[in-house]
Amino acid sequence: MPYFQTWEEFSRAAEKLYLTEPMKVRVVLKYRHCDGNLCIKVTDDAVCLQYKTDQAQDVKKMEKLHGKLMRLMVSKETHSSAMETD
Repeated sequence: MPYFQTWEEFSRAAEKLYLTEPMKVRVVLKYRHCDGNLCIKVTDDAVCLQYKTDQAQDVKKMEKLHGKLMRLMVSKETHSSAMETD
């Protein structure tokens, strides 16, 4: 399972993965204090997307993506129309 090198690529791929199969996708955030690394993994058991960082500025980006995915999960709109408005 390779890690994405850029945040933009990862966030686009994660949103696309969620929109293709919303009922199967799950998101995992993991922080390792000994390394100071924060890892986010988005998977649907067939595809696994990962991004790892040790930069504090990337935490805000992860929080924003996580919030966006959560809003999509609880919205009553169709998922395709929700992404068009963002």
